[in-house]
Amino acid sequence: MEKLTVEATKENLIAVNEFVETNLEKIDCPMKAMMQINVAVEEIYINIASYAYGDASGQAEILLDTDTPGQVSIVFMDSGTPYDPLAKEDPDITLSAEERGIGGLGIFMVKKSMDDVKYRYEDGKNILTLIKKI
Repeated sequence: MEKLTVEATKENLIAVNEFVETNLEKIDCPMKAMMQINVAVEEIYINIASYAYGDASGQAEILLDTDTPGQVSIVFMDSGTPYDPLAKEDPDITLSAEERGIGGLGIFMVKKSMDDVKYRYEDGKNILTLIKKI
């Protein structure tokens, strides 16, 4: 398992993306899966950077596990405000953008593109796990 710890700022998205891509390339991850993972990673990380700590600062930890054959697991951890992004109801995508309101599509896309998404709050940390079969 590989681990990256960064200050949870939008500027560190580049480092997070490089960390994930480098590790996915090591296992010859298929391009389609890599693109889906990259979109999901960006969505989750930017949400942490934007909302987890409010006006304060804090860290984000990203753990990437490629040890299980045919599967990638990415865990995001932060010590910010407890928040379960999976608790919110999925947006009604049959409505127009105006009728739907703002927010919710990013997490919806993550849930649709990953094979499993899990959340837990433990030891003062938000822990979100993405699992993608490759």
